Amino acid sequence: MGAPGVRTMFGKLFETTPDAMVVTNREGMIVRVNARAEQLFGYHPGELVGQAVDVLVAPRFRDLHSASSGGSLADWRQRPFGTSLDLYAQRKDGTEFPVDIMLSPVEDREESLVMCAIRDITDRRRAEDALLLQVTNVLVSNLDIRELLSAIGASLGQILPHSYASLALHNPNSNELSLLPLDSPYDDADPVHQGMTLPMEGSPEGWVFTSGKPLLLNCLEDERFSQNITAQMANAGVKSACFVPLLGRERTLGTLNLGRKAEDAFTPRDVDLLIQLANQVAIAMDNALAFRRIAELKDKLAQEKLYLQDKLQTEYSFEEIVGESPTLKRILKQVETVAPTDATVMILGETGTGKELIARAIHNLSPRREHMFVKFNCAAIPTGLLESELFGHEKGAFTGASAQRLGRLDLAHQGTLFLDEVGDIPLELQPKLLRALQEKEFERLGSTRTIPVDVRLIAATNRDLSKMVKDGEFRSDLYYRLKVFPIIVPPLRERREDIPLLVRYFVQKHAFRMNKRIETIPPETMDALVEWDWPGNVRELGNFLERAVILTRGSILHVPLSELRASEETESLPSATLEAIEREHILRILRETRGVIAGPRGAAARLGMNRSTLNSRMRKLKISRKDL
Repeated sequence: MGAPGVRTMFGKLFETTPDAMVVTNREGMIVRVNARAEQLFGYHPGELVGQAVDVLVAPRFRDLHSASSGGSLADWRQRPFGTSLDLYAQRKDGTEFPVDIMLSPVEDREESLVMCAIRDITDRRRAEDALLLQVTNVLVSNLDIRELLSAIGASLGQILPHSYASLALHNPNSNELSLLPLDSPYDDADPVHQGMTLPMEGSPEGWVFTSGKPLLLNCLEDERFSQNITAQMANAGVKSACFVPLLGRERTLGTLNLGRKAEDAFTPRDVDLLIQLANQVAIAMDNALAFRRIAELKDKLAQEKLYLQDKLQTEYSFEEIVGESPTLKRILKQVETVAPTDATVMILGETGTGKELIARAIHNLSPRREHMFVKFNCAAIPTGLLESELFGHEKGAFTGASAQRLGRLDLAHQGTLFLDEVGDIPLELQPKLLRALQEKEFERLGSTRTIPVDVRLIAATNRDLSKMVKDGEFRSDLYYRLKVFPIIVPPLRERREDIPLLVRYFVQKHAFRMNKRIETIPPETMDALVEWDWPGNVRELGNFLERAVILTRGSILHVPLSELRASEETESLPSATLEAIEREHILRILRETRGVIAGPRGAAARLGMNRSTLNSRMRKLKISRKDL
């Protein structure tokens, strides 16, 4: 051990140090101990010398370190200078306690020795356990995902110093991991800092997620993993990393990952601490995700209630399909055929023919009848709000978005979505709708989170979509995706034999609601109603008969036939002429308002219509900016 003076000085340090000092030979036998070691382990002076060093280590750790070092604990001398071990020691009476062991090889003139500095870390462990408990209380109290991520990052800094920390959360839809940095050394332009997806194959996080085991990489160069993935951390100076699984109650949620700017920077105790913290993180994440699902369901139920109340108060709906004509029976046979399937249905027909009634019949005969039937009129919503109404939006997605809002796709999950006037969906929004139909997933406005959705789509229009496709006004791929099973609803003038039944139905319905008793419909009145072409179809007939019931004073239905004759005179004018007059009138107002449509002084207000209706009329009349 060197010159006599050095030996004397070493001997004094050996005896006075506060740590337990144990020296072993190459066979693993104890050749020297200090008084602190004898006191710590409960042995009498001189009792330890000559015994195997394994006697100082808890039996469960002997096999562990034997396997890792290739032999008995005597082979610690093969480890690099300054190697630290974190394990449990055993006293003479069999009790165990946590220790930190620092190994140092010592070359004597006669043999190679290993000096072990052993420190009792019971107090440190108690402090760590207390800190873990404190961290647990902080984590489980955060039910908001964003606040929880911030709390996780702060907790990691208290327990384990590091230079990089992240969560990799599993996306069951894509079977990939979404990386969420908790405190990243990367700059804002780096894809890791922004969040990226990791594949299961070739990534450390994927290996840990699949195996359910922790992974310690004291050197990032590992042939099992893609260099493109580990290079993200290596380029930022991270040289060693530790990954542990997040084991939730029912499934593995992802992984918790730490990195440090030094090789061999993680000890077994660090891994153990990270596993304990990961268990608490998994519980907190489970709670937060469950809370978010409950909040979303609660919000969805509230919006469903408002939606249904709104429809009950403002929507006119038929109670049943009325008619016995061969044409109507053919349509009902088609409904019975397609209803049990999940096929997309396109209902074609003029305004007022009862397309929504057919859609509801399909829903009511389908396996989805226990879930929502959600109607969305694409022509009734301003173009700028269509995407938000259909797909929903996140808080802060645009000015005025003060809270998260579920879209109609959300509301129709597991039910039926009825898109009325589908021909009015803007071209720029059609690809997103097509993707939602094909991939069965979508993103809310202002969000990158993919939401799976299971809806049966029924579309309806009174426009010629095939012509719109040729004119470049409607995407062909969406058109063919919608036209899986077309149903054509004929106008009322093509099934006149159903008009008497409809007349009796509407008269009875409105008379009951108005507490009137109408027993007779004059034959000449019925003949006139059957002969009229009803350009507004069933809707026009229903509204006309409601006025008739209002005007009726006795038990005989009084129908204002003069209104039909006046309307007939108006209809006798060439439709092209009427459209030309309407087009010129709208153009004149638009020129006077300098193209401004919305607002109190806009063209819509001056024409007495809302903006969406004016936009719809302009598209139908082919009015564009170049015409102004």
